[in-house]
Amino acid sequence: MNSLTARLEAAADIGGAVTFVAGAAGDGHVDRVEWARLHDEARAMAAALQARGVGPGSHVAIIGPTSRAIVTALQATWLAGGTVVALPLPMRLASVESFVAQTRRRIEHADAEIVLVDPDLAPFLDPPPSSATVVALDELAREATGPNADRFDPPHDDPDRLAILQFTSGSTADPKGVMLPVRCVLANIDAISDGLGISTADRAVSWLPLYHDMGLIGLLLTPMLAGCDLVLAAPTDFLAAPGSWVEWISEFRGTITAGPNFAYALAARALRHPGIGLDLSSWRLALNGAETVDPAAVESFCAAAAPHGLDAGAVFPAFGMAEATLGVAFPELGTGMTVDTVDRIALEHGRYAAPATGGTAESRRLAVLGRPLRDFELRICDPDTGDVLREREVGELELRGPSVTVGYYANPEATRAAFHDGWLRSGDLGYLVDQQLVICGRLKDMIIMGGRNVFPEDIERAAGAVDGVRAGNVIAFGSSHRRGRESIVVVAETRTTENTKPVRDAVALSVCDAIGVPPVDVVLVRPGTLPKTSSGKLQRSLCRDRYHADQLEPV
Repeated sequence: MNSLTARLEAAADIGGAVTFVAGAAGDGHVDRVEWARLHDEARAMAAALQARGVGPGSHVAIIGPTSRAIVTALQATWLAGGTVVALPLPMRLASVESFVAQTRRRIEHADAEIVLVDPDLAPFLDPPPSSATVVALDELAREATGPNADRFDPPHDDPDRLAILQFTSGSTADPKGVMLPVRCVLANIDAISDGLGISTADRAVSWLPLYHDMGLIGLLLTPMLAGCDLVLAAPTDFLAAPGSWVEWISEFRGTITAGPNFAYALAARALRHPGIGLDLSSWRLALNGAETVDPAAVESFCAAAAPHGLDAGAVFPAFGMAEATLGVAFPELGTGMTVDTVDRIALEHGRYAAPATGGTAESRRLAVLGRPLRDFELRICDPDTGDVLREREVGELELRGPSVTVGYYANPEATRAAFHDGWLRSGDLGYLVDQQLVICGRLKDMIIMGGRNVFPEDIERAAGAVDGVRAGNVIAFGSSHRRGRESIVVVAETRTTENTKPVRDAVALSVCDAIGVPPVDVVLVRPGTLPKTSSGKLQRSLCRDRYHADQLEPV
């Protein structure tokens, strides 16, 4: 069925509920709403949107923290036939002016006709952007209880109608809007549901932001269409108390969740606290994606969670990207994490993933991310010549399938550059082994030194292990700014405010031990100042630009 409206209508009759939680597990606010009831509220809100002129072809920007009102507005927009433009909130509010400017730029770039905003954020959009009408969510909710509440008119089905306009980070240039038609979204959700074996017996738990594809499509729309239970929290609650994530899983008997690698590292730390008593035996899928999977961090998490009943087979490193709607490659259910150990010298000098024994400085451990989802095709190509490479030869991942984007909104040049002979260029360097995908790093972030292809993840992992450095808050990049030839620079967050030289020296030594080359510079900055995207990803190119412009603020 290639109708999102019809699928939403049908899913409301399946059963299940969404439980909104706020605050710490056990003593926070809990609001359980049956999907059928939320659907009725969304229908009424869709009628209010239609009364305001929203319909097929309308771009509706939505901004606000995770809440019942936001989820209702998202479904209402789809029911009315509109395109959802989920606007990001900053993971760290370093600059209100920057947040407002980026929000306005996205609204204008998306040609949004209407902006639905949480009342607390409405002052940031005053005066309103010239291209859109700003409507507070509480005002729209009042309209949904008025005379138009029963006048919802389901739009005509069109599988090519845009369901979502998903923006890339857009921090150093104009943001790119990934166009996702209804048919792409439904095809990917069906493939994800099949790959994860989702049923109405599942209960998903998520704190992921609803403006990010993994949160919006994977952990909201997928349970919504499956009719299974969902426990939904805000990213701010997780970041304030990372242990809440596993506490919610224990309390609500969660079966499926997802998060980036750094979230599992934070959860492992919380699980080691003395006196914590949890039951994680219901947890069958711990999907790890959105950033590079660190095998050591995953193993540390498994060790910390095992005493609480987690089966290591639940660990699920996967690969996805916004331009493919979301999911691309999944491992086999119940197998846990598989690691491919390769020779680091062959990888860096010959772009070949030669098998090696583990535990030495000359090897690198990489997580195997599984096989392509149904109807997807993957291949590895030489990024310079475009030639298709053989197994274990490292190149750029290219893919094609029914859920690949039709392009970037109002950006034909970027759209042309994103495709190679009909295949989507991912920008990720990786290889295939036994038809399974392994990712080494981002093509644009790779540091080329003396014929070596050095991956910044290796440097960041080594620096993050140093006492005084905040793990997961390290950026490494190549720079010829000081020596005239490509050298390594490391920027790391630290809570150390006095006598930082021992920390910097330890970082340099750790990096040298890991890759055989010391950084030319180590810059320590305050917590919360390292540039990241709205979804928490490290922004290496922006950090490099700030370094070159002397805009970093060393402690």
